[in-house]
Amino acid sequence: MVTLSEIKAFSKPLVANLSKLGIHNIQGLLLHLPLRYIDETHITAVRDLRAGVASQLEGEIVHAEVTYKPRKALIARLEDASGQLTLRFLHFYPSQIAALKVGSKLRVYGEVRSGYFGYEIVHPTCKAVGEKTAVAETLTPVYPTVAGLTQDSLRKAIAMALKQNALNETFPASIYQAFNFPSFADSLRDLHNPPPETDLHTLEEKTTPAWQRLAFDELLAQQLSMRKHYARRRSVNAPQFKSSKSLVSGLLKSLPFALTQAQQKVAVEIERDLMQPHPMQRLLQGDVGSGKTIVACMAALQSIESGWQVALMAPTEILAEQHYRKILGWLTPLNIQIAWLTGSQSKKDRTTTLESMASGRAQLVIGTHALFQEAVQFKNLGLAIIDEQHRFGVQQRLALRQKGQPEPHQLMMTATPIPRTLSMSYYADLDVSVIDELPPGRTPIVTKLVSDTRRDEILQRVRESCAQGNQAYWVCPLIEESEVLQLATANDTYALMQNEFPELNIGLVHGRMKSAEKQIVMAAFSAGDLQLLVATTVIEVGVDVPNASLMIIEHAERMGLSQLHQLRGRVGRGAAKSTCILLYQNKLSETARARLKVIYETSDGFAIAQADLNLRGPGEFLGVRQSGVPMLKIADLERDTLLLENAKALADRLLKEYPAEVERHLDRWMGSAGELVKV
Repeated sequence: MVTLSEIKAFSKPLVANLSKLGIHNIQGLLLHLPLRYIDETHITAVRDLRAGVASQLEGEIVHAEVTYKPRKALIARLEDASGQLTLRFLHFYPSQIAALKVGSKLRVYGEVRSGYFGYEIVHPTCKAVGEKTAVAETLTPVYPTVAGLTQDSLRKAIAMALKQNALNETFPASIYQAFNFPSFADSLRDLHNPPPETDLHTLEEKTTPAWQRLAFDELLAQQLSMRKHYARRRSVNAPQFKSSKSLVSGLLKSLPFALTQAQQKVAVEIERDLMQPHPMQRLLQGDVGSGKTIVACMAALQSIESGWQVALMAPTEILAEQHYRKILGWLTPLNIQIAWLTGSQSKKDRTTTLESMASGRAQLVIGTHALFQEAVQFKNLGLAIIDEQHRFGVQQRLALRQKGQPEPHQLMMTATPIPRTLSMSYYADLDVSVIDELPPGRTPIVTKLVSDTRRDEILQRVRESCAQGNQAYWVCPLIEESEVLQLATANDTYALMQNEFPELNIGLVHGRMKSAEKQIVMAAFSAGDLQLLVATTVIEVGVDVPNASLMIIEHAERMGLSQLHQLRGRVGRGAAKSTCILLYQNKLSETARARLKVIYETSDGFAIAQADLNLRGPGEFLGVRQSGVPMLKIADLERDTLLLENAKALADRLLKEYPAEVERHLDRWMGSAGELVKV
C-alpha cells in the first residue's frame, strides 16, 4: 500500500503530523472519520437566532473593546440588517483584536446563548468575508487532530485522498446490496462531506446508512481475522488425550456434592476438546461460586491419565494457594503428585519443585507468574489452565503455552461473565463454555447501600455479627493515604477497628505484604481464629471462607461493577444469611449512582457484566489491553448488535468463497493487525 510520504501533494510536516494520528497511507486517511459536524450551509439573521442552537451569521463589526471587569475579555458587536449580536472572547491574541476592528465584515459560527446585553456567542469561529464568499455546500466535518494540524489542513488532505483511486469495494457489490448498504465510496463521501439536508442528530449518533455500512465493514474485518486465527489453530498439532476411565470417576465419587447440570455440560465440552489432535482454546466462564475449579480439575485428570502434565496458573498467591489446598484435598487420595511454584518460595523449595517438573514426577503444578519464567521446564506439558485469564497479558499466556511441545491445550477461566456481544466480537476465536447455574445451597446475598454518615450503625452491625460467631470482611480501596483521593486506607482502618473492637481478633491483608505474611493472615481467617479481616481488593478473587457472612466495602462508588460483584461473592458461601454493605460518600456522580443502582438491584453476573460494558466500554472491560485485537473505532457493540450478528454469520462463507478479497478487506481495516497474536 502506498504511503503518504510517497505522494507529492503531501508535505513532510503534514505527513509527520498525520503520523502522530496513526495515519500512514491513503486508506488510513479515508477512514479518519469526523467526531462531529457543524452546519455552515446557510446564514441565519440575528432576529432568527435561538438560544442553545449553533448558528452561522454574517455582518459588520460596529464595536470592539477589551474590558477588564469583571475579568479581562474581548467584546465585539456584530450587526446585520436585522439586529446586533455580542461576540465574547475570554482568551484572545493580538491578531484577534486586529481581525475584530470596527468595519470588518465577518462570518461567525457558534452556539447562541442569552447574555447580559441579549444574545451572544462565546469564542465563535470567525472568517473574513467578501462580496463573493460562498456558503458551504455540505455540512462541515470536525476531525480528531493533534497540535500543529488544523481542521482546514485535515479537510484538504482528506479531500485529496477522496480523489485517489482507493474507494473500490473489497467484496462483490452483491454482498452489500443484500443488506441495502450504500457503496464504500458513497459512504465515505457522505461522511466526509454530508449533504446539507442530512439530519445532524443521526449523523452524530452514527445511525445513517453510511455510518452503518462502515461499522459493518469494521465488524466484518474483526470477525474474519478471528475466524482465520481459529482455523489456523486447528491446523496445529496438540496432544490427543483419551477419555478418563478411572481418575475422573474416582474424583466424582469422593466429592460430598454432585455436579450441577451446567457443570456436567461444560465438562463434556472440555473432554471432547481434549480428545482432538489440535489445541483446545476454551474460555470457561461462570459466576462467582458456580464451580469452575472442579470442572478444571476433571480436565486436569483427563490429561494426567493420558500421561501428560498440567499447569494451573493464578494471578495472585492468595488465589494460587487456595487452589493448591483445595485441589490437594481432592487429588491426594487419587495418588496425584501436585507441586507448588511461586516467586516467594525459598531457593531450596523452588529447586525441588523445578526438578520434579522437569522429571515429570509433578503431574500437576499450581502457581503464579513464576510458571512461565525462563528457568521453568516441564517434561511434557499437555494442558495449561489459567484462572482469571483477563489478569494476564497475551505474552504471559503465550509464554506458558510455549512450555509444551507439541502445543498444549489451554483452558482459561473467568468469574467475570462476558456479555454476549463482547463474546461474539473480541472472543470470537475462542470456544466458550458457560456455567450458568449455582450449586444448590448457596444462600442469596442481601446488598445494602448505606451512606458513610451512618458508619456508627455499620460498626454496631459488625459487632453483633461477630458476637454471633460469624466472620466479616472490611474492604478498603487504598493501602496508604493519598492526597488526591482522600479514601479510607487499610492501615488506618485496621488501627481504627482494633480500637473500636478490642474484644475481636482482627487481621490485615493487602497487596504490598510479603506472600508469607498474607498466607498466615488468610490461613488464620479461614480457620476462624480471626473474626474480622481488614483488606484491600486483593481478596477480590478466589477467597473462600464459608463462615464469613458480612462484608463492608468502603467507597463503593469508586469501584467498577465487576469488581464490586466479585468482592460481594466472597460472602454467601456458607449456610448463614449473608449481607454486603456498600458504603458510599454523598455527592455521587451520575456514573457512580448508576453503578451502585445496578449492583443493588441484581446479583446476576451476566446482567452486571452487560451494564459494566455499557458504562465503561470494551476497552476498560477487557482490562489488560493486550487482548491482541484492536479496539473498534466506528462500531459500537450496544448499538450495532444486529450488524455484529450479520458479520459473524457472513464471515465463514467469505473465507471459503473469497479468500483473496478477505485479505484485501483485512489490509484495509486492520493493516498488519490483520494477523492477530491473540491467545
